[in-house]
Amino acid sequence: MKYRWLICLGLVLPYFFGVASAYAADAVPLAEDPIVEQRLVTIAEELRCLVCQNESLAGSRAELAMDLRREVRTLIKAGKSDQAIRDFLVSRYGDFVLYKPPLKPTTWLLWFGPLLLLLLAVWFLVRTIRQSHRAADAPALDAEQRARAQALLSVNEGSI
Repeated sequence: MKYRWLICLGLVLPYFFGVASAYAADAVPLAEDPIVEQRLVTIAEELRCLVCQNESLAGSRAELAMDLRREVRTLIKAGKSDQAIRDFLVSRYGDFVLYKPPLKPTTWLLWFGPLLLLLLAVWFLVRTIRQSHRAADAPALDAEQRARAQALLSVNEGSI
């Protein structure tokens, strides 16, 4: 069988094409109006996907993100302003849905927490460096203290 590999390839390729087509999905249709679609993308770029949490609503492929984009598209077609759409989503999902949450008492830790951690780390570093310098600047032992330390060490060596 000179062409055995060709027969194997003929048997295996249909399987791979069948599996690949099972994972294929339909393309998401764009809005009929390009202006609506542009507004949708602009708004969705400023919103966080609630499932992925590290992607914008525009870039996420999660089911919830698709539902939210559909909802935003409906609100745009209903004539709502961009701010009204954001307010609607914030009222439903909280400030977490915004990539840039507003500065208010409930979000102070979110805004200033990293700065506080950085200042705490710098303070700890400076304190540690000062302590190590103090230990290095400690006075050396005089002859009497050295003899006492040597005597203590020799007593401990004998007990081992």
